Amino acid sequence: MIHDTIARIEAQIRNSANLSEERRAELAALLATLKAEVGELAKTHGEQAASIAGFAQVSAHEATRSQPNPEALQHSLSGLEASVSEFEKSHPRLVNIVNSISHTLSNLGI
Repeated sequence: MIHDTIARIEAQIRNSANLSEERRAELAALLATLKAEVGELAKTHGEQAASIAGFAQVSAHEATRSQPNPEALQHSLSGLEASVSEFEKSHPRLVNIVNSISHTLSNLGI
């Protein structure tokens, strides 16, 4: 399920007309790392991993809409960041990847 969610995010990014090729490549690389990290987390914390993937999907959707809503994007990014906050010590790489994704999505010119 988590890998399906990330596959949908990858498709959103790949098919978005609102992204430059540079941003698309950057997000694809970040998502590949997120996929690996969330996959590992799912082995021990399935619900939290699903939550992270879900917030990532909503955030990607909001950032790549043809008519973005900055307030909705900020709300979804806040949820994404909050979903990993408890893993700061145990999974620092996951937290760093989520922060990078959040930063990249928030800087898409909205």
